[in-house]
Amino acid sequence: MKLNFLLSCSVLAATLISCSSLQKVTLDPVVVKENAPGVKVFRASYPKVTDLLHTKLDINFNWDSAYVIGKATITAKPYYYTSDKVILNANGFRINKVGLLKNEDLIPLKYTYNGKLLNISLDKAYTRDQSYTLYIDYVAMPNKLKVGQDIASASDRGLYFINRSSTEKDKDKPRQVWTQGETECNSNWFPTINGPQEKMSQEVQITVPNDYVTLSNGELEFSSLNGNGTRTDGWRQEKPHSTYLTMLAAGNFTITKDKWRDKEVNYYMEPQFAENAKLIFGKTPEMMEYYSKLLGIDYPWDKYSQIVVREFVSGAMENTSASVFFDRMNMTKGQYLDENYEDIIAHELFHHWFGDLVTAESWANLPLNESFATYGEYLWFEHKYGRETADLQGLNDQMAYLSAKKSHLDVIRYDYADKEQMFDVVTYQKGGRILHMLRKTVGDDAFFKSLNLYLKRNLYKTAEIHDLRLAFEEVTGQDLNWFFDQWFLNSGHPVLSIQTGYDAVGKKATVTIKQLQDLSKNPLYQIPMAVDIYTGDKVKRQNIVLTMQGQTFSFPAATAPDLINVDAEKYILGEKADVKTLQQLVFQYANAPLFMDRLEALTGLYPMRKEKASRETFVKALKDKSWKIRQMALEFVPNLQEEEKAAVYSLIQNMAVNDERSYVRAAAVKTLAKSYSTANNNDVFEKTMKDQAPSVIQATLEARN
Repeated sequence: MKLNFLLSCSVLAATLISCSSLQKVTLDPVVVKENAPGVKVFRASYPKVTDLLHTKLDINFNWDSAYVIGKATITAKPYYYTSDKVILNANGFRINKVGLLKNEDLIPLKYTYNGKLLNISLDKAYTRDQSYTLYIDYVAMPNKLKVGQDIASASDRGLYFINRSSTEKDKDKPRQVWTQGETECNSNWFPTINGPQEKMSQEVQITVPNDYVTLSNGELEFSSLNGNGTRTDGWRQEKPHSTYLTMLAAGNFTITKDKWRDKEVNYYMEPQFAENAKLIFGKTPEMMEYYSKLLGIDYPWDKYSQIVVREFVSGAMENTSASVFFDRMNMTKGQYLDENYEDIIAHELFHHWFGDLVTAESWANLPLNESFATYGEYLWFEHKYGRETADLQGLNDQMAYLSAKKSHLDVIRYDYADKEQMFDVVTYQKGGRILHMLRKTVGDDAFFKSLNLYLKRNLYKTAEIHDLRLAFEEVTGQDLNWFFDQWFLNSGHPVLSIQTGYDAVGKKATVTIKQLQDLSKNPLYQIPMAVDIYTGDKVKRQNIVLTMQGQTFSFPAATAPDLINVDAEKYILGEKADVKTLQQLVFQYANAPLFMDRLEALTGLYPMRKEKASRETFVKALKDKSWKIRQMALEFVPNLQEEEKAAVYSLIQNMAVNDERSYVRAAAVKTLAKSYSTANNNDVFEKTMKDQAPSVIQATLEARN
């Protein structure tokens, strides 16, 4: 799932990196319970008592009352111990009939129902080798569920009717119905067993008006006209998945068809936006091919559909073979220039391996779903656009975590008060950065071989964090408890003080690193890292392992290095204070190879902005290959002296019109208005007013006022 905090931009330094026009998605607040001070409750995996094998749903809708009229046929068996009863989650239902299907006969069964749990007495005691089939006739009423009593928030209704009353106020809003099951909301519209641990195959038959289209998991098995203005579509998924991943949607959508190998790939959008469906979602088949080859397991589901719905309760959701997206995906071509949400598309697709194919066995282990999906974004950007773009994505994740002030929380969290607390920057962004560190620690080949082993061992099943560790240990032959303990099973992050120097007498370059984090609350970290030592045009890499609270490393060096670049791969998640001189930072910007090297150099140079060499470096950065650094350099322009501003004026005019990134064009327009307000920029603004990107148009309107 992609939530609101995942859509915020990060701030490395307020004076350097400003947020783009991408804002947080505003969702209904979720009220979660808190543990009493000092009280910790261990949140174990839910016990498996009943094993759901297959669920068949016949679903109809009463739009006037916002009711779901359902018939559920559930095949199940005891998980291990012999049992003569079954308990199902069914929140706020009216139960009409409960029976046992034997051959073609329906045998009534006794049951009790308290509005949340349906407790059914079976006709006999069943062993784990004996299955039975229940039939439940019910009415679900998700709109009647009371916030704070039946559900935590309005975002937990499970099934939503959009514009069901078709009032004059909402005349331009389409009628839609859609579901959102995570975490435990599907039991608000069909009887099931809550939690990620329970997997089943399914059929969903949906009756809707003839002019609606439907979507559910799996493949469309049949579509039948009923002769009364309605149609019933039957969707079947034979491969098991967790109950929270069941979905349906219906409404007036245009289906744009695509393909990956021999499988259907479809994009469901409202008719007025459908012409841009392939612009927005068209990279999906390429993503499917890349992830399939990278992981060594082909996309494992029958088809892949993506649907954009109105008023969705989160950013997106990875329902198996049928991901749902919020309506910001209803974009014009111009809006696509500013934000294409490609990260969300990659995120939900990567879930189809990590989360759908192999699912976290408990909410405490949610990072096995969400950390991986977040890192899937990085992997796609790295593959498609190169490491520079991927590292910017990684930086945003790191800064989102650091700025959230949640370092006190473990990643794998067995003491949460409410499962909804697991959906945060620790599970998503911090977890994604931890996976990147794990990759850098074991190497690419071992990393992806380990992921392949983890997936193969747990296909269509659930897993916990130790399953991941054991897969890595089997592939690498190393004991990785130290890594998993300090990163996944602990809280906090390293706070490093780094000082470099040169011993002219001993002919040694030195690196002194101190771990400053509070060791009463945080671990003492073991951190392998690379140190690059630059002398002129030569660079030598040294590999070190930080294991102590304070540690000094020395390396032979005939002359004083121009730069000692600690954490040369820029992969450590944490806070670093690395003391460097003006000359070293200027050298780093010009010579170190990574986006993060140049960003780090500019961040260090900003406080030295009165120095000519610092300003010259920012001027060079106006032509940097990274759009983010070009944007930063534009925001630095007010710090230039007048003759320096004059020298770059024509360059900035050109950037306003021709830069490949819309946010840079917008920043250039703002710079012209702020730093060149006495100049005649009308010709440039005439051109930028014709730009398709909303950010550029808005910047131009503000510049002219």
